[in-house]
Amino acid sequence: MTGGSGGAGGSGGSGAVGGSGAVGGSGAQDAAHGQPGTLRRGRHETEDERADRLWAELLQELRVAQTGVQILFGFLLTVVFQPRFTELSPTDKDIYVVTVVLGAATVGALVGPVSLHRLVTGRRIKPQTVRWASRLTVVGLVLLLCTMASALLLILRAVLYDTTALWLVGGLVLWFVLCWFVLPAWARHASAGRN
Repeated sequence: MTGGSGGAGGSGGSGAVGGSGAVGGSGAQDAAHGQPGTLRRGRHETEDERADRLWAELLQELRVAQTGVQILFGFLLTVVFQPRFTELSPTDKDIYVVTVVLGAATVGALVGPVSLHRLVTGRRIKPQTVRWASRLTVVGLVLLLCTMASALLLILRAVLYDTTALWLVGGLVLWFVLCWFVLPAWARHASAGRN
């Protein structure tokens, strides 16, 4: 017998209590292996239920990323209409063009999962859709990193020496890489070692 409302594990319908995959002591059966008394980590969910959950989580992540990208992209689009834009050096104008193109590509990648889901809804391929959307989101994050670096370079070159601006941008890019990619990769590696 599994819990349907979360229980002590707080997993909302997954039947997990305290991180174990089976509930009810030694008489419980593992859903995947049918072995009496076998405990496993994780949730008791079908592939479709897992896809639904992962899709909902991905949508929440996309909402956060899309808001930031839309604000940044909107700012970038207004720069060209400012009176001082004509005073920018050719190098700064080139950096601006690269930044706008990267921003547009980022918007495309981060809105892509929504379009993908809408166009394939009802085709019974949600698990594959979640995988494709997840990959698009990672591409969007890489493009966002590049957009942020380019925008920071453009702004910092206007107020600092070129060398100082490059060092600051390089340091911030390393910080973003650490927060966005290295930390999650480390967490995945650490959790794989425990399982």
